[in-house]
Amino acid sequence: MSFMDFFKKKPSSGNNAVKRLQFALVADRTGCSPEIMEKIKNDIIEVLSKYVEIDRDNLDINITQTPAENGQGNVPALYANIPIKELKRH
Repeated sequence: MSFMDFFKKKPSSGNNAVKRLQFALVADRTGCSPEIMEKIKNDIIEVLSKYVEIDRDNLDINITQTPAENGQGNVPALYANIPIKELKRH
């Protein structure tokens, strides 16, 4: 933990509740269970963490529905906003 980490705003329980609710709503809309979405999120974090240091407090990963390219219905789409703190040097 660095000195500046001490002054960062900690997520409130209200913010955590909002994130959980958003997560549940996205899961419901896409037909993807919250358990599967959490596994996908954890797998993405695990792989990326091998190469970069990420800001886990501010990442946003969602599975949503997007129109299919053929114009017939919707297909699942993964959207990820993952702030990178720094690259890891190997």
